Amino acid sequence: MSSYSDETPTQEAEAPAPETKKPRTNGKKLTDKQKEQLTKHMEKMKKGGMSASEMKSHRMKMMGRMRKGMSVNKSHKDIMKG
Repeated sequence: MSSYSDETPTQEAEAPAPETKKPRTNGKKLTDKQKEQLTKHMEKMKKGGMSASEMKSHRMKMMGRMRKGMSVNKSHKDIMKG
């Protein structure tokens, strides 16, 4: 009699399939007007001496807040206070 079986221990302990990412439910896009305002704001920040990595971080934070309906000025104040 053979001690082998059809299943090996590695086949029994297969990793579960990774979950697929779900699409965002609150994913609003910026309007053209908001994009224009954000571009002007970022140019101002660049002239103010912000580094490239700081600008990227700042822009991403601004976009997140603006998607929720905040204005450019409110978004900027919110980021800078915290």
